[in-house]
Amino acid sequence: MQLGRYTISVIECGYLGLDGGSMFGVVPKTLWQKTNPADEQNRIKLAMRAMLIQGDGKNIIIDCGAGNKLSEKLMGIYVLDYSEYSLESSINKSGLNLEDITDVVLTHLHFDHTGGATVTNDDGELKATFPNATYYIHKIQWETAFNPSPRDKASYFKENYEILMKNEQLNLLEGEGELFSDIETIVVNGHTPGQILLKIRGDERTMLYSADLFPTSSHVPLPYIMAYDLEPLESMKEKERVLQRAVKEDWILFYEHDPYRAATGVINDEKGYRAGEEVSI
Repeated sequence: MQLGRYTISVIECGYLGLDGGSMFGVVPKTLWQKTNPADEQNRIKLAMRAMLIQGDGKNIIIDCGAGNKLSEKLMGIYVLDYSEYSLESSINKSGLNLEDITDVVLTHLHFDHTGGATVTNDDGELKATFPNATYYIHKIQWETAFNPSPRDKASYFKENYEILMKNEQLNLLEGEGELFSDIETIVVNGHTPGQILLKIRGDERTMLYSADLFPTSSHVPLPYIMAYDLEPLESMKEKERVLQRAVKEDWILFYEHDPYRAATGVINDEKGYRAGEEVSI
């Protein structure tokens, strides 16, 4: 998809399964299971969907999936599935190699977003997956990852990101604003402090890489807040603030975890906010 100066491509990184009740919070299962059916352990299928942005001499990746460093036990708990897609195979399918990536933006450091940022070599040593890239993370999120709350401590694995600082490949961001030409960061804090959303401005429409503010198209309605969110009321305020702009300015929402739709528009009518027409990328 062409969006202004950039070509936007989907990079599928595989699938995982998370508890449906945790993904939808106070919303009853009778409602969310209509769009996201659960398995016998109440886990729903979720995508791990990165974005490739190409233009101005840059090959930019947003988020990296869970990677392949987890133990067999955790691979089973989270139903990680790379049988159809993986980060590297999807990048190769786009005509690029790992060495071609110039920049990697990590929306936050939970394992399902940043596990693919590092790999182990043949000697079992950690290294950056993208050796020539500069990685970006918000400073607040970086500090949170090293002092997490008891609620989300299990989502952080230092092996996914610590080596990036040691290798001097990491750029810690402060505040929000333009990161690259026509690409801006929006910082939200309800899910986890210092989460970055990426807004890519085109000639006619704008696309938002919505990370875990809107993990799936089913999460567009305001009450659909994850139980994983540290500050759910803050998440609701952040959703409404973003959705007001999305409707007014005709944004496209790009969903990192929706297993069925990568992107949609947004509708606001007598039923409230909800996902609109599907957009092909």
